[in-house]
Amino acid sequence: MTAFANHISFDFRTGIRNRSLLLLNYLFPLAFYLLMGFVMPGLNPLFLDGLLPGMVVFAIYSAAILGLPDPLVQARDSGIFRSYKINGVPRLNILAIPALTTSLHLIIVTVIICLTAPLLFNAPTPVNWLNFVLVFLATLFAAAGLGVLIGVVSPNSRATVLLSQLIFLPSMLLGGLMLPYGVLPRAAQIIAQLLPSTHAMNAFKGLAMGQAADFWPWGSVLILLAGGVTAFGLAFYLFRWDSQHTTRRLPTAVALLAVLPYAVGIVAFI
Repeated sequence: MTAFANHISFDFRTGIRNRSLLLLNYLFPLAFYLLMGFVMPGLNPLFLDGLLPGMVVFAIYSAAILGLPDPLVQARDSGIFRSYKINGVPRLNILAIPALTTSLHLIIVTVIICLTAPLLFNAPTPVNWLNFVLVFLATLFAAAGLGVLIGVVSPNSRATVLLSQLIFLPSMLLGGLMLPYGVLPRAAQIIAQLLPSTHAMNAFKGLAMGQAADFWPWGSVLILLAGGVTAFGLAFYLFRWDSQHTTRRLPTAVALLAVLPYAVGIVAFI
């Protein structure tokens, strides 16, 4: 237990000392939050209604989807995982600790956004803080699962960037942060329902912010939780101790099953 706590402490400090992680965990999401808060309400006053949850989801994606995978790839390629294996560190710890430390950083950023958004921009605050925390944790769980899965299946750092952007960019455009789900064409709505950010924004609106949800908000929470379990499970079974280790229990293409809970959700809950 002491070794686990020391590993978390070391990984948490790395997220602050490493310039790239500091950028993606703190500077990028907070700078984007301030930019959107000062600019967007003047262009679209309705943007304020979703400012707080939208910027929280953006922060989660910045840290978990853009920031979390690459350190896993670098550690594997540099042989760090091999040394962990020799010293008896289980693969579960290797996958869980980066997700936990990223979560700690995101909690700090979320508290900053929640405290400053009403003061700086007069943004609405949640009417149900308990549900807000619940949706935040479900969203974080789903996004961290995808981030870990990307780090496990990526063959190198360049592929990590491409895979991360493949999720990040559509989520920003179609996931309810920039454009409301209701204004999207039906075809775009179906695509959007495959994205965790869509379900996060829907659950925040319906369960925490006191706004009308676009579809069943508790269904969105269930889908996020199922998506996180699926992504972490796939990451565990596809995990490699080093870049030369080619034997896997499952082929890499199985990682595409991470989208299954969201596809099932289209039929089951929406």
